[in-house]
Amino acid sequence: MKILKKSALFALLLFAVTSCGLDDGVEGIEPPNFDVIGLWDLVEVNVSQAQDLNMDETSSTNLLNELDCISGTLLIDGDLVWTYEQSDIAITAITGDQFNADCSGTTSATGTWFADETEVTFTGDPVLGELSIVGNRLVNEIGENLPGVLSFVYERRIVN
Repeated sequence: MKILKKSALFALLLFAVTSCGLDDGVEGIEPPNFDVIGLWDLVEVNVSQAQDLNMDETSSTNLLNELDCISGTLLIDGDLVWTYEQSDIAITAITGDQFNADCSGTTSATGTWFADETEVTFTGDPVLGELSIVGNRLVNEIGENLPGVLSFVYERRIVN
């Protein structure tokens, strides 16, 4: 009788552990899109009007081409945890359509994530919210004209 009880308890435990996985699609719950796992680097900080902040006589709408102090990384790991660190950018109007921008510190954040085929949703800290998956890039559409930012774009770091 003891063997039967232990066997039944073991079978029940085994059923409970294996029946509720992330990838079983039970009750309409889709598993996360694990293709977003990796280290992502900030490659664009887009603004609405081209600026020549570094005075090299070449204007750009991507502030990374104008300011060497801007950097950012986003780590999305397989444990459904994300970690973020990025330069803060202060943009101020000078005159007309001219603006000044400079780095003003760093923001760090962490939390949990979930992704489907079109976007990654970040929870735990409101700094990211939702990023669109566009090819091999993650795009944070802010949509603000200067002195705001249109978008932040991240590319997955290739590890050799």
